[in-house]
Amino acid sequence: MISKALLTDLYQFTMMQGLFKEGLHRIPCVFDRFYRKNPFDGAYTVVAGLEHVIDYLKNLSFNEDDIAYLRETGLFEEDFLGYLKDFRFTGSVYAAPEGTVAFPGELLVRIEAPKDEAMLIETPLSMYLNHESLIATKARRIRSVAGNDSLAEFGMRRAQGTNAAVYGARASIIGGFNGTSNVYSASQYGIKPVGTMAHSWIMSFPDELTAFRSYAEQYEDMLVFLVDTYDTLKQGVPNAIQVFKEVKERRGGTMPKGYGIRLDSGDMAYLSQEAYKMMADEGFPDATIFASNDLDEYTIADLKSQGSVISSWGVGTKLITADGTSALGGVYKLAGQWRKDGSFMPTMKFSDNVEKVTNPGRKKVLRLINRRNRKLIGDLVCLLDEIIDTTKPYTFQNAMYPWKRTHLAANSFDVVELLVPIFEKGELVYDVPSLPEIVNYANEQIKLLWPEFFRLNRAPVVKVNISQKLHELKQQLLLEKVKHNNPEFTEG
Repeated sequence: MISKALLTDLYQFTMMQGLFKEGLHRIPCVFDRFYRKNPFDGAYTVVAGLEHVIDYLKNLSFNEDDIAYLRETGLFEEDFLGYLKDFRFTGSVYAAPEGTVAFPGELLVRIEAPKDEAMLIETPLSMYLNHESLIATKARRIRSVAGNDSLAEFGMRRAQGTNAAVYGARASIIGGFNGTSNVYSASQYGIKPVGTMAHSWIMSFPDELTAFRSYAEQYEDMLVFLVDTYDTLKQGVPNAIQVFKEVKERRGGTMPKGYGIRLDSGDMAYLSQEAYKMMADEGFPDATIFASNDLDEYTIADLKSQGSVISSWGVGTKLITADGTSALGGVYKLAGQWRKDGSFMPTMKFSDNVEKVTNPGRKKVLRLINRRNRKLIGDLVCLLDEIIDTTKPYTFQNAMYPWKRTHLAANSFDVVELLVPIFEKGELVYDVPSLPEIVNYANEQIKLLWPEFFRLNRAPVVKVNISQKLHELKQQLLLEKVKHNNPEFTEG
């Protein structure tokens, strides 16, 4: 059986073999993973997918079927295939935990590994993190407008494949959702499974009232009726109220927790208001009004502004497909490698597009937080040996734009290192948190942001600066590149 060791692009293997033939495959190197632009034109991204990266790296090895397939391609020689038989991940990984709020330009993963290992893992690492971070971010945007309302992920039938549905449901929980209709995901990740009924249930009975009664007899503790099969206000809601009365009488005057109705079509702001009045007048003011039907953050925000009294939302297609941004553009770039004498050589990608010029060297990200209000000041990308002494005044500035600066008083801020050790020399050193622990961390992370960063449109940019020392290294390498390409070049 083919394993996930082949879950990568062909050129990773051809480059690995090429380096193997040149004796360069085990050169220790550093790769950074980051992204250049927030999805949905927002102010932030929510990190997700690390758990699947960890699982992939822990189990990375080639079995006989993998090697037999590579042999069949005719591209690979026996000495290289023999080398793959004992291949394992032996490198170190430093990453931002799942649930971290992150921003463009800052590394979220640093890989320090032999070059063939670092190359091989690029594609699956990017796949997991790009997809799940995208869904988690979409979910957080929806949560940001839903307030304390209940949110359920309903997107499985519109997901682009099994993994997209399963992993997407998990990512939605990291982003702030409460449950999923996806039973498989719920069972795998300890998520609350949620659901009501389909129109086909109601159409399976002689009339709507009979359908509601039958459902109430079987599922009294999850009593949410879909009321728009025939006529929402003239038939659906009155029939629901009738069954509510029957259930209340049967239960001795009490109602089950979380009972209510679901709207799936029509003018839901108006329908919710009218349905609420009807149910309240009949003694059911606490009935939940649940809404579905191609919802997203924009529609929910509009419905709230129009005075809807919906308190529970089922979001499907536009969440699970990340409507508005087809993919998160995370990238993976070489930042340096070690020479044979043990010295480190920083490297960077040059480009005619300024935004594609990368930051060289072994780096970390320091997050500066206001000690008084616990709000984010900004993030600093810097070299590994750099520190910030919080007992002294500090000027947080952009080395490329020195007039953009924030002066911080001594003892007025805290510094948190964003990346934490995940693997060290091939050994997992990270205590993988449970999903509820990730959710708690994600909720704390989102509190760091000021309200303006939750705007759905024209959100401001969060400050991500590079240190003066990193800026100088970058300028040095740029100058060396210019001199190499233009021998007659002189400074000044």
